[in-house]
Amino acid sequence: MDRKIRKKPELLVPASCLEVLKTAVAFGADAVYLGGDAYGLRAKAKNFSMDEIREGIRYAHARGVRVHVTVNILAHNSDLDGVRAYLEELRTMKPDALIIADPGIFMIAKEVCPEIDRHISTQANNTNYETCRFWYEQGASRVVTARELSLREIRELRGHIPEELELETFIHGAMCMSYSGRCLLSN
Repeated sequence: MDRKIRKKPELLVPASCLEVLKTAVAFGADAVYLGGDAYGLRAKAKNFSMDEIREGIRYAHARGVRVHVTVNILAHNSDLDGVRAYLEELRTMKPDALIIADPGIFMIAKEVCPEIDRHISTQANNTNYETCRFWYEQGASRVVTARELSLREIRELRGHIPEELELETFIHGAMCMSYSGRCLLSN
């Protein structure tokens, strides 16, 4: 069954710093996503401090723009206590969504900040509708499809998942050579 998507596409723009966030907002982004200096796969890149995340969320929300924060590492045991504290602090800032790849982090977020939407990162290799349904049943509100899916495959996903579950797809540029968002080589 082929469903028509009833919503207009959302322009979701990555922001590496406050200046980029403000530029994205000024030029019409519906939402921005950003990473903090920990617990994101771009943790060594230029990212937001906690104070900058707070300021960026305030700035974007004052202009009707949503903010999604990446917490998309594949966690080790040693990460879990820090992730919990990080999510507790993010909860006070009220981002609109968390972008998560790891099931353990997903469960911690569900416990610590259930009011914040949980999106499943492309890093989770979301290549089929059963995976999307699994995440929906766990409480995810959006799944980011694997980057290598064709339009036909994405359409098939859409036809087999609940209408309430949002799908997100990268349509422009990746900074790394990857399969399902798992970087093989990055510059």
